[in-house]
Amino acid sequence: MRCCVKVFVQMTSLGIYVQVPFCQTKCTYCNFYTGVVSSARFAPYVQSVCCEIEAHKDLYAAAGIELPLSLADARTDTVYIGGGTPSLLDPSHLQTLLDTIRAVFSCEPSEITLEADPETIHGEKAAAWVRAGINRVSFGVQSFSDKELAASGRMHRRADIYRAVPILRDVGIANIGFDLIAGLPLQTRESWQDSLERLTELAPEHISVYILEVDEKSRLGSELLKGGQRYSAGAVPTEDEMAEFYELAQESFRGAGYRHYEISNWARPGFESRHNLKYWRREPYMGFGAGAHSFSGTQRWANAHDAANYVRVVQGRLLPVEQLETLTPEAALEEELFLGLRQLDGINVSRIEKDYAVTLASRFDPLASSGLVERNGPVVRLAPSRLSVSNEVFVELLR
Repeated sequence: MRCCVKVFVQMTSLGIYVQVPFCQTKCTYCNFYTGVVSSARFAPYVQSVCCEIEAHKDLYAAAGIELPLSLADARTDTVYIGGGTPSLLDPSHLQTLLDTIRAVFSCEPSEITLEADPETIHGEKAAAWVRAGINRVSFGVQSFSDKELAASGRMHRRADIYRAVPILRDVGIANIGFDLIAGLPLQTRESWQDSLERLTELAPEHISVYILEVDEKSRLGSELLKGGQRYSAGAVPTEDEMAEFYELAQESFRGAGYRHYEISNWARPGFESRHNLKYWRREPYMGFGAGAHSFSGTQRWANAHDAANYVRVVQGRLLPVEQLETLTPEAALEEELFLGLRQLDGINVSRIEKDYAVTLASRFDPLASSGLVERNGPVVRLAPSRLSVSNEVFVELLR
């Protein structure tokens, strides 16, 4: 099998992502490039991000990034401000970022998301977010157990969640998402079930569940890999228990009326994350800020992660590109498969075979025979019973 066509992507709209790599503390499980810094560094960082947005065409050209002509007139319909903890920024900083985006891009965003931690929320700040145009808040809840939160280095406690949600509702935020992590230290089946019940009682519009990642880039992951006991590493659930927790979440959210639309994500009908869907559908998005990633349809690139270096380089009218890849048709095809299969609606194999001039039966037939995927006409999707081990399916698919 050989791909012999140009990289294919449908470009109808554009997503904007802004990375804010600052936190109040570093969680033990965190493997992101974030830092705990003085708030005095926030304003210079925001100024640099605005400079990058305003000068992005020239900066991209100097860095060897070639924007397709179709992006010149693309309508920006989603904005996502993530981190880190962007809710730490002063509301005026967020207003400046959004005003800059609106001034530079053809902008009609139906969804403007801000990631927030519960302990950072108060009424005046939340009201200012709404005035700036923010209409969706993604909460880093992670757990409703104070013991688990403390063991993981989180700043908030369960009471902060219950305090923050009414504040957001009162100022008019009608789209709230909660994140949970399956596999935190000290987590048990009973405490996980309690978190699920408390979450559904608060009735957010969107839910994400992530299984704990174990890698050397986090303090907890490094400790687990070397068999240590710090950071409550000895009290981390087993892989089988994490898979069970995920399946309990599936059952709980299904019973509460949520639609499971992506491996890690559930939503009330109509409240799927429009911005994140762009990632899985390979639609274009531009990322601004230290460590931000972008995808034009033909190239992927990422800014350097160090925030201080980012500010220094951008103020010198350069772009600190750390990674730049022009996709081959073969690489684009692999993305179509593993990103598309993350969505529970599956992928249209006939469409992909036509777009890439390939035949995929040799890839999917063995997986279907093993019960890893299901096929219904041209549509292939992950088998519902294998969602908790989806990475194993992807390894077999791309072998």
